[in-house]
Amino acid sequence: MTQRITIDPITRLEGHGKIEIFLDDQGNVANSYFQIPELRGFERFVVGRPIEEMPLLTNRICGVCPEAHHMAASKAADAVYKVDPPRTAKLLRELLYMAFYCTDHTTHFYALGGPDFVMGPDAPVAERNILGVIHKVGLEIGGKVIQMRKYGHTVVEMIGGRKVHPCSSIPGGVTKGITEEQRKEIEEMGKWAVEFAQFSLQLFNDIVLGNKAYVDLILGDVYTHRTYSMGLMDENNKVNFYDGNVRVVDPNGREFIKYAPHEYMNHIAEHIEPWTYLKFPYLKNIGWKGFEDGEDSGVYMATPLSRLNASDGMATPLAQEHYEKFYATLGGKPVHQRLATHWARLIELLYAAERWVELVTDPDITSPDVHAKPTEIPTEGIGIVEAPRGTLTHHYWTDERGIVTKANLIVGTTNNYAPIQMSTNKAARSLIKDGVVNEGLLNMVEMAFRAYDPCFGCATHSLPGQMPLEIKIFDADGNPLEVLRQFC
Repeated sequence: MTQRITIDPITRLEGHGKIEIFLDDQGNVANSYFQIPELRGFERFVVGRPIEEMPLLTNRICGVCPEAHHMAASKAADAVYKVDPPRTAKLLRELLYMAFYCTDHTTHFYALGGPDFVMGPDAPVAERNILGVIHKVGLEIGGKVIQMRKYGHTVVEMIGGRKVHPCSSIPGGVTKGITEEQRKEIEEMGKWAVEFAQFSLQLFNDIVLGNKAYVDLILGDVYTHRTYSMGLMDENNKVNFYDGNVRVVDPNGREFIKYAPHEYMNHIAEHIEPWTYLKFPYLKNIGWKGFEDGEDSGVYMATPLSRLNASDGMATPLAQEHYEKFYATLGGKPVHQRLATHWARLIELLYAAERWVELVTDPDITSPDVHAKPTEIPTEGIGIVEAPRGTLTHHYWTDERGIVTKANLIVGTTNNYAPIQMSTNKAARSLIKDGVVNEGLLNMVEMAFRAYDPCFGCATHSLPGQMPLEIKIFDADGNPLEVLRQFC
């Protein structure tokens, strides 16, 4: 008898989604859908507002990564007015952004993705969360995680004006600089962050790479897709989160395109499916060929793993050492095993911490020259940064008064919607056989999307460690056969 399995809501991600799995008469997976039932509509209701408000309005898209939207909107507003911020303003923006990156990647490894490895993918659901991780690795490490997030948010508040939803970036720069006293405090926190990132990589080495079953799971075919890889790069093709050009490499690691932010519409298009509110971006010059991987499919990923694949290395010394170990261990570039994204994320955490120290020790960081007054008539502008979850593009059109007449946002997670759909579908087909379905197997299906750290952002989020989960099984006529619930 044909069955339908619903995982709704899926857990340990930012935002809301569900997975529908359809079984055939033999109990094997016929198809599955990763659906996003929420609708935000920011592109519509920012119309009619001044461009100066975009860094403040769009950072309300998400309570987890508002800094990414604040930066992309600020850079787009710069472009609308054709104004180039002073060097110190750019340094301060990037410094804030590195502190944010450290908090965000820490949250995902320890609270969202990490429990699958630290506790085990089939551990009791009551233990497979941040509290279980702290219980297993020790309270002292839990304290380090909290300290890392505290330091990150402290820096965001110092530079951005608020711990969450920063408000200091404006067209032409930032509203205020930092004092020498603040600089020294930020430097000390940055040095601590470098040690914390190295500690986290050692923890991953001991718990994950030291466990053959986990290594086999990472290198296996269940979580592997050969797609194009995207990331923002500096002039030397090194990973850069704040500035540069977007580089895309093919499944063999060869450069396919490299484009400036204002050229994105020449290379990226979006496909629509009737069963979800999210769009599916793809490489325009190849075209949409469905949910397929390989060189002939326009599907690409934009994640920590794809950024490493698309780069020629990391711009800081310690992160570069781990970058080289990463590819030496996993058989060279590019790496397509999606669970390796967790390792790549920790390498990025180390890069962000090292870059944090570089920026705060720059002689210009305390200069009072933090703003260039816009003088041009506003028209149209595009800003791109690398959000933790992928390349983030903000594009605004305005009238001559600077009032937004049209907006287009391609957020980090949107880039990955097609590969997430492919990964969850492949995991479901590979793991669910002969009608055997249990909580551990369904969690391993969810692990397929957690590697991407998707953020289906809304204004507020909750991480209580006990997310509600309901699984419904239907027969071919739509009659419920069984309902499994936890925390709801």
